[in-house]
Amino acid sequence: MEPKSDLDFILRNLLAGGVAGMCAKTTVAPLDRIKILLQAQSAQYKHHGVFGGLMAIVKQESFLALYKGNGAQMVRIFPYAATQFTSFEIYKKYLSGLSIPMVQHGDKFLAGAAAGVTSVTLTYPLDTIRARLAFQITGEHRYTGIAHAASTMFKTEGGIRALYRGFVPTLVGMVPYAGFSFYCFESLKYLCMKYVPTTLCRKCDRNTGGLVLSVPGKLLCGGLAGAVAQSVSYPLDVTRRRMQLAAMDPATKHFGIGMFKTLAHIYSENGIVKGLYRGMSVNYIRAIPMVATSFSTYELMKQLLNLDTGMKVS
Repeated sequence: MEPKSDLDFILRNLLAGGVAGMCAKTTVAPLDRIKILLQAQSAQYKHHGVFGGLMAIVKQESFLALYKGNGAQMVRIFPYAATQFTSFEIYKKYLSGLSIPMVQHGDKFLAGAAAGVTSVTLTYPLDTIRARLAFQITGEHRYTGIAHAASTMFKTEGGIRALYRGFVPTLVGMVPYAGFSFYCFESLKYLCMKYVPTTLCRKCDRNTGGLVLSVPGKLLCGGLAGAVAQSVSYPLDVTRRRMQLAAMDPATKHFGIGMFKTLAHIYSENGIVKGLYRGMSVNYIRAIPMVATSFSTYELMKQLLNLDTGMKVS
């Protein structure tokens, strides 16, 4: 049954987006944790590579330790992904109706960037809490859970500012990350439907254009979109993590004093490859399947909920 109203349309998109986010993040949760430990130069794991770090976590802590902080991640990711995907649909619909040439050419990028900013603004404190929980190692009992971490940070680190530490580089990085993610996915989807409709698409008469991406097509478009977006925005992601985790170690407190100063400290101490792009290999390994799963699940959920996933192909 087609959506009966704008509210029905929004609710269906919220459900599709939330489920997509949870599936994607659960898939790569172990890689998420090792990425955080590598980015923040954890003393216990900084000399390990990706797979060595994963094995060390299992050996020194436990298998379930690979998912440490994932509870906070799930609490955050459903509203984050639901808001992001739904905001994108709303912004895209609004921007497509404008008669400004520059906006018409970049409407997918602008809609994606705006959607990313909207979702991260609403859910950022949960990301900070999740990072703190994931950074803890066995034997540390600074935080016992989501509520305890939030209250402790609020009381001892400066109130609401502590929960939003690293927010500025996150916003700056979110614009190219979310913008390129949605722009690349929508562009690749268009190219697949136009040039390889029999290979990566299948017929669906009720959709605009009469086509939908096949599952391999969804995964391919999503994976490539994730790779491009991560390459552009990764240094700002490293900066955000160093600022979020700065207060957990007296030796790293100087990383929490501002975006540009943190960027400068990371560059001066570790350079580009070992500093600003540290953990990039694990990030590619996690980002490509994560974004591929996210977009694929979202498109599948939209189809299940009778939402249009096609597009006009002229």
